[in-house]
Amino acid sequence: MGSREETVEYLPQDGSSVYYGTIWSTEEANGFLMELLENIAWKQDEALMFGKRILTKRKVAWYGDHPFEYTYSNTTKRALPWTTLLQRIKQEVELVTGETFNSCLLNLYHDGSEGMAWHSDSESELKKYGAIASVSFGAQRKFAFKHKASKEKIDIQLEHGSLLVMSGTTQQHWLHRIPPTKKIHGPRVNLTFRTIVKR
Repeated sequence: MGSREETVEYLPQDGSSVYYGTIWSTEEANGFLMELLENIAWKQDEALMFGKRILTKRKVAWYGDHPFEYTYSNTTKRALPWTTLLQRIKQEVELVTGETFNSCLLNLYHDGSEGMAWHSDSESELKKYGAIASVSFGAQRKFAFKHKASKEKIDIQLEHGSLLVMSGTTQQHWLHRIPPTKKIHGPRVNLTFRTIVKR
């Protein structure tokens, strides 16, 4: 794992979003990307749109300390046990951030045509005001924030092997998305480490 001395806070108010930049070398990140593409139990995501259940091109996977259930877009997922690589990445993220996590939602974007609509990660299963660590491998993609009240927008370029941590009241006040683009032709794998609270 590489080292990064400078971090950048992107949100001016109502939460925190700290970008650590690349914390793994290109060589390490390349290896992680290949292993994640090959060894994760990827499935098409389901979403409810206009009352109809659709399958997305984007693929997802859900892992955790326990078979946690996690519900979003009216679909419930049950966490799989950690792979060795996911445990290693989690431990390194925890070392860098000082946070702890018990689960991870992974997204696979095959190319720039696949994105994510505006949303906030505020499901009831998640620890309130808990940190969410977003790790990116593969194609560099734009990550956009929009304030729910003021509509202020902030963009971040998420690099290959990088770490972004959202915490505090970010999910209560800001939406975020991955906008689609025709300029990106390679895949991106995103890991969002989270804390599920047992009810």
